[in-house]
Amino acid sequence: MLARMSESRPDLRPVLRIDFPPADRLGRGKILLLELIRETGSISAAGRAMDMSYRRAWLLVDALNRMFSEPSVESQRGGKQGGGALVTPFGEELIRRYREMEEKARLAIGEDLAWLESVRSSDTPAFDTAEAVSKKA
Repeated sequence: MLARMSESRPDLRPVLRIDFPPADRLGRGKILLLELIRETGSISAAGRAMDMSYRRAWLLVDALNRMFSEPSVESQRGGKQGGGALVTPFGEELIRRYREMEEKARLAIGEDLAWLESVRSSDTPAFDTAEAVSKKA
């Protein structure tokens, strides 16, 4: 019965968020935004892919760039292609390390996740986690 349940809805997984007191946070939404900027070369296109406005995406990039001693994203203005954005070497390292931290956390609590899955109610509704992430980024 457990196998059938997991086919109809996503597996449980931990969500990693690092709080930088007093107000900054680093989580999967900002990391996904960085990955999409790397893929598209554009803050605007990355924001659209996450169903957010350019302003919201730009504010998140600005927050990322202010959180650390090195920028995660550099903007390129004008030119024949009309500018764009690049994930910096520091930003690439941030993505890599965050994804590694996620995996370490998942492995560290794997037995507990399995237990939670085994006692999970069949009434728990399935939902689109990608959509939920983009709304919280």
